Amino acid sequence: PELSEEPPAEMVKMTKSKTFQAYLPNCHRTYSCIHCRAHLANHDELISKAMLFNKCNFCFFLMQSFQGSQGRAYLFNSVVNVGCGPAEERVLLTGLHAVADIYCENCKTTLGWKYEHAFESSQKYKEGKFIIELAHMIKDNGWE
Repeated sequence: PELSEEPPAEMVKMTKSKTFQAYLPNCHRTYSCIHCRAHLANHDELISKAMLFNKCNFCFFLMQSFQGSQGRAYLFNSVVNVGCGPAEERVLLTGLHAVADIYCENCKTTLGWKYEHAFESSQKYKEGKFIIELAHMIKDNGWE
């Protein structure tokens, strides 16, 4: 019998390469999934923890800290490579909200949630925004 250069088909190990739906530019500071390194958000989309309010011609700062089920979390304007579950009403530290769990599209890990609706007027700024818990993300690109 002749020897073949290629191994038999049953011996070829097939591996799935990691392909993400979106890649963020390497020149920007980004946040990635700590479990699979899929890009999640650009640092420019992070909503500042110190928010400026102007009321009756007086400016003041409100320090905003976000808390997830597994500790501290960040609020983002937009995210990539993230799927969204069904919305449900939850009572959070800041009141009643309609939120939907979000997960990494690549590894399916639950990352946080999306604010679909805020029932209190002071919380309306969160609508359409995303919470990602720090326990599920890592900083990538240019953080030095």
